[in-house]
Amino acid sequence: MKEWLGVSEFVAVAESGSFSNAATQLQMSVAQVSRNVRDLETRLQVQLLHRTTRQIRLTQAGALYLQQCRPLLQALTQANQQLLDLQEKPTGSLKLTAPVYYGETVIAPLLHEFLLKYPGLQVDLELTNTQLDLVKGGFDLAIRLGQLHDSSLQARRLGNRRSYLAASPGYLAQFGTPTTPEELTQHRLLVGSVDTWRFEHKGQKLTLRPTPYIRCNSGVALTDAAIKGLGITQLPDYYLLEHIRIGALQALLPEYQPADDGIWGLYPLNQHLPQKVRLLLDFFHQQLA
Repeated sequence: MKEWLGVSEFVAVAESGSFSNAATQLQMSVAQVSRNVRDLETRLQVQLLHRTTRQIRLTQAGALYLQQCRPLLQALTQANQQLLDLQEKPTGSLKLTAPVYYGETVIAPLLHEFLLKYPGLQVDLELTNTQLDLVKGGFDLAIRLGQLHDSSLQARRLGNRRSYLAASPGYLAQFGTPTTPEELTQHRLLVGSVDTWRFEHKGQKLTLRPTPYIRCNSGVALTDAAIKGLGITQLPDYYLLEHIRIGALQALLPEYQPADDGIWGLYPLNQHLPQKVRLLLDFFHQQLA
């Protein structure tokens, strides 16, 4: 393994800009760091660093060597961490964010079960319908629903959600039952924060921009309005399905049912996904798939 001697020291010096900074980072003496880098240059028979009293600069050979060595050290660190993960139960903190209603009714209860399984963890859960910056906020994971936009984040599909078009039996008795999406323009529509309602028929995707009778950014409020006979709404299953099951609402246009959306776990792009995050993603996938 003598080929590795001095490599970590060289990379640390090149990235930190000084032998003293590298020594602090590696918890070694400055003399030892300098000696190991000199030995590396001797073995390679090439000068990697220009040394002056004021600064340290990479030679052309040093810049090329740094480019090749950096991913090798990252891979070695990742391999070591993965071995540790196999031997240790997860500890430390988990910070995640999720939409408010879905977080309250689905994510938080599952998270509590996860903590019973791994009591060494502490959790910081922020429920908001605003899409937060995970890197700036220090979040390990975000739960997002629906269609994803282009992102620099890594995404894993954890499950599916289905949207339903629904109204109360009382509303349908008074105003009639639509048979096509176009007929919805003749009805009272209860609209949330999504401006476009989606449908699909025989493989063809259809959209409708509903004119609101009521507009509200709360799925709970729209569900209540629909149950009370104020109009027709299109919402995800976790708002409507139980009310459809007991007959308080009736699902409409089943032949125009749109394709399911995703339930996603998003996390920053890392060379190594921490064990605690990987375990939580696996747990959510098992429960939500």
